[in-house]
Amino acid sequence: MTSTATATKPLVELREAGKRYGNIIALRDVDLQVGAGEVTCVLGDNGAGKSTLIKIIAGLHQNTDGEYLVDGEVVKFNSPREALNRGIATVYQDLAVAPLMPVWRNFFLGSEVTKGFGPFKRLDVEFMKETAKKELLDMGIDLRDVEQPIGTLSGGERQCVAIARAVYFGAKVLILDEPTAALGVKQSGVVLRYIIQARDRGLGVIFISHNPHHAYPVGDRFLLLKRGKSIGYHEKADITLEELTGLMAGGAELEQLVHELREAGAETDAVRTIRDDIEQDTAAGVGHVPVTESVETIPPEERE
Repeated sequence: MTSTATATKPLVELREAGKRYGNIIALRDVDLQVGAGEVTCVLGDNGAGKSTLIKIIAGLHQNTDGEYLVDGEVVKFNSPREALNRGIATVYQDLAVAPLMPVWRNFFLGSEVTKGFGPFKRLDVEFMKETAKKELLDMGIDLRDVEQPIGTLSGGERQCVAIARAVYFGAKVLILDEPTAALGVKQSGVVLRYIIQARDRGLGVIFISHNPHHAYPVGDRFLLLKRGKSIGYHEKADITLEELTGLMAGGAELEQLVHELREAGAETDAVRTIRDDIEQDTAAGVGHVPVTESVETIPPEERE
C-alpha cells in the first residue's frame, strides 16, 4: 500500500478486508481509504472483485476478514439502510429509477415530503418540485421542467440526478458503480464533471470503473483489483496514466497475446490500442474520448 496517511481521519477505510463464501474467496487483503473531498477509484476487469467490494461498503454484505471503519469506528452493517444512515450512499449502474415518473418524484422516491395532518395529510408537491430543481441546478443540471419523465433524460443526466439526490439526503460518501460504462463519449464527460463537483462539495467519492482513462483525470487514489486481490494502491502523484493502464491491462499478458497472434499468422494491426485521452474541459478538466486508433495507422510525427 503506497498511500500516505491522510491529514484527517478517513470517512471510510478498509484494512486487509476480505470476503469468503464458504470455500470461495471473493475478496482478500484489500486496503482502501476515502477522505472528505477526495475521489478514490477502484479499477478492475469483470470478475476482479469490484462488485463484492461495493456490497461490503454499501452494507449489503459483511466482510469476513479484516476491518471496515467509518469515521474511525469499526462497523458491521446489517443492511444498506444502516450504511445510508451513516452517510454512505450507493448509485448503482441501473439507477433503479421509475422511467415514467417525473424527475421530482424520482428525486424524492421513498422519501416523499408531506404537509398537513391526519386525513388532510398530502404530498407537498410544490416544495419537492422547487427543491429538486434547485438541487439539480446547484449540480449544474438546468432542466426545463422537473415534471418531465426521468426516462426522457439522457443516461448521463439520469446519473447526475441520482448523484444530486444522494447529496441532498446527506451523503458523506458516494459510491458510484461504473457510472460511465453504458454511456457515450459526451455523456461520460458530463458524469465525470459532476463527480468533480461532488468532490469539491466535500464528499468522499468511490468511483468504480474498468476504464483508467475515465478514472485518472478525476481520481486522487487508485486501487487496482485482479481476481479478488489488490495488485496496487497508488496516490495520483506516484503513478502516470500509462503506468495505470499498463497495470490494469496486464502488460506482460498483452505482449504474450501479440506474440501468439504473430505466431498464428494473424495481423497484429488488429490489436488496437485504446487512446482514451480526456480532452481539456474548461468547466471541470474533463471532456470527451477520441476514437480508438491502431498505433500502426498513426503517422510517426503525430505519435506522443
